Amino acid sequence: MSNRRVVITGTGLITALGTGTEKNWQAMLAGKSGINTITRFELGKLDTRVAGEVKDFQSEEFIDKREARRMDLFSQYAVAAAEMAMRESGLPIGTDKPNGYLQERVGVIVGSGIGGIASLEEQHKKGLEKGFDRLSPFFIIQMIINMAPGLISIRYGAKGPNWSPVSACATSAHAIGEAWKSIRLGETDAVIAGGAEAAVTPLGMGGFSVMKALSTRNDPTASRPFDKDRDGFVMGEGAGIIILEEMEHAKKRGANILAELVGYAANSDANHVTAPAPEGEGAARCMRLALASAQMNPDEVGYINAHGTSTPYNDSNETKAIKTVFGDHARKVAVSSTKSMTGHMLGAAGGAEAVVSVLSLLRGVLPPTINYTTPDPECDLDYVPNQPREVRIDAAMSNSFGFGGTNAVLLFRRFK
Repeated sequence: MSNRRVVITGTGLITALGTGTEKNWQAMLAGKSGINTITRFELGKLDTRVAGEVKDFQSEEFIDKREARRMDLFSQYAVAAAEMAMRESGLPIGTDKPNGYLQERVGVIVGSGIGGIASLEEQHKKGLEKGFDRLSPFFIIQMIINMAPGLISIRYGAKGPNWSPVSACATSAHAIGEAWKSIRLGETDAVIAGGAEAAVTPLGMGGFSVMKALSTRNDPTASRPFDKDRDGFVMGEGAGIIILEEMEHAKKRGANILAELVGYAANSDANHVTAPAPEGEGAARCMRLALASAQMNPDEVGYINAHGTSTPYNDSNETKAIKTVFGDHARKVAVSSTKSMTGHMLGAAGGAEAVVSVLSLLRGVLPPTINYTTPDPECDLDYVPNQPREVRIDAAMSNSFGFGGTNAVLLFRRFK
């Protein structure tokens, strides 16, 4: 792999805490919870009645009304977060712009774990009631996952690679990592990357509920990673998008560089469709591979944005994996899970948490793990409990692990 360095120049974030990167960041530092009773549909007999719904999103702030009507909500989130990131970055696509990138050298890699499930539910109901010849002609393009990067590509004239990874809860971490590899290899000069999800729907909630994967605590404290009383994850939604650029080109155009992405790894537990490998073996291997790709020692990492789902097995196994990889340094590195505030955004989680990792490096503040009240003997690291922490760190790791045993780890450095 070449020595081309890859930097971050823009971020876009939509979560249950709000629309916009800065709004989310301030809410996280205030330790706010975005979890509340679901308002979008009748809950019926569902055991789980809370989720991290996005409440303030107005698509017309980012997308033409007519165009938005043809898009599933997950695509709207993706396009809106990409617009935020592009505005911050000022990424110039086209040779008609000063220091612009060739259109053919800018890619879009944006994924989703589930995609247009709301459109699927709506159109299936319509077909049963009125006939399947009465479906919307936009149904397929609303539902398919690769429409999110397709719409972003069309919007900005980015003619490089345009595709979607689909790897459950590791999706957008894989998207960002593959974007990094593409730039490092010289295939692209800039990539818009991340993920989006909008699965807080009757089918989405019902499916995860009958798996017994969701918390049934049913209050704003339901998402409580690493706490002894955790009983399952809380569904979230939204999008996390970042702009990655080859460093020299970004410097040449005078871009405001937020951080550098220096390492990435992906692997498999090869163990079980939902349960992590015992002792976090697969996660530990992935973290080691990411450190090796960055040519970093474990003691150089000052913060880990954990996968931290608030499920019994994930949190204890991730803790064991961190201990395995970091040894004595595991007691010194700060670990927090922002899912405690946003809920688990599934395919968008890695993108959102990449943004948080970048901001932690840039601002010198670590977001807390809220709702941490009862320590678990099996989870005995420094989880930045309940309050943010001002500390200057040089490197941050972001972990993402998904159903099917898929793992992805990103490593960011403060830009020098």
